[in-house]
Amino acid sequence: MPESQPNSRRWTVIASALLCGGLGLVIIYTKRSAFFSPLAVVVVAAIGLAAVLLQLRYYNREHGNPIHAPVWMNVVGVLFALTALFSDLLGLNWQIAELMALGAVGSFAISSAMILHAFRKHRAISK
Repeated sequence: MPESQPNSRRWTVIASALLCGGLGLVIIYTKRSAFFSPLAVVVVAAIGLAAVLLQLRYYNREHGNPIHAPVWMNVVGVLFALTALFSDLLGLNWQIAELMALGAVGSFAISSAMILHAFRKHRAISK
């Protein structure tokens, strides 16, 4: 077993624990009614995407052929999230704001699924 693997594994576990702690703080200090807001769903989806992107970063450090995140999908998700966040300032009605939040969550989910599929594909090739 290489010397760097336990060290990198430790940082992966520490980063995962910090993200879980952040998600726990969001859930603990948020009122129940806020979870009916589309923005709360976008925040939780963004935390999940951050976890996958962090996992991708540590994966690329350990392997010779890196996996790349679909940047365009993440940019689309961020644009949807910002539109949902500033829908009042933009003069959008609540239905459009909910659609923008749903688009952000969908973009983050598809991006995460593409990254996780690439992980599985590389694992199958290496075996």
